[in-house]
Amino acid sequence: MCQNTQHTAVMPNFVREQSLGGRVAGVDEVGRGPLAGPVVAAAVVFALGVPADLVHVIKDSKKLRPSVRESIATRLAKAAKEGEGVDIGIGAASVFEVDFFNVHQATHLAMQRAVARLSKPPDHILVDGNTTPHFNGHTREHVQAVIGGDRLSLSIAAASIVAKVMRDRIMARLAIRWADYAWQQNAGYGTVAHRQAIQTRGISPHHRKTFGTVREYLRCENMDINRGNKWNLYAAFQHPAPKDTPKNTSKNNVNNVNKM
Repeated sequence: MCQNTQHTAVMPNFVREQSLGGRVAGVDEVGRGPLAGPVVAAAVVFALGVPADLVHVIKDSKKLRPSVRESIATRLAKAAKEGEGVDIGIGAASVFEVDFFNVHQATHLAMQRAVARLSKPPDHILVDGNTTPHFNGHTREHVQAVIGGDRLSLSIAAASIVAKVMRDRIMARLAIRWADYAWQQNAGYGTVAHRQAIQTRGISPHHRKTFGTVREYLRCENMDINRGNKWNLYAAFQHPAPKDTPKNTSKNNVNNVNKM
């Protein structure tokens, strides 16, 4: 007897969040691998459950067309503004922080900042991946790493969509000034055209000096990878990772979501 080898695609669900209870934040990041641009993270809480019209459309941002991601992010922002129990926090780590600390630590900074920008501290935090940063005010028992979380948890999948949309918008805006690199198309990733532009046009202030093609370009040009970092170091530490979870308000959350 032949077995059916077809598998139903696994969709993210809300089981983890419901089992934990309280306010559960899903956290994800975008931008670990590009040659240029910041790392962006988002935290999403569905305090009243997932809106019915989003349950079957939210999934891993990488599996969605850009237009669909934009539509979902807009719907999430609207739900946050209109009191549907959706809370969104967005955080980022700069190119300098990626180079200075390393991309792993910069990712943790972005996640910490995203959670700190929620209107209220969550009771539990679900982080996509196999490691988690320290979140001020939360013990390790309240923070879980979920491998493949954007495929399993609706909160994490929603965060992945918000982070992706925000970072793509940032790179598209930067592309207006730095048109040679076509960031509106490649979002800073090392496409053939992007790498060729680096070789022929050089690098911008938004390139990561410690990454692949960029580092090699600096080496070939005998340029100091740390040149100019004194000012950048000062600027970066004007906005460090939060030491304490701030007392946020719903007004702060609306301002945060208005940026979407």
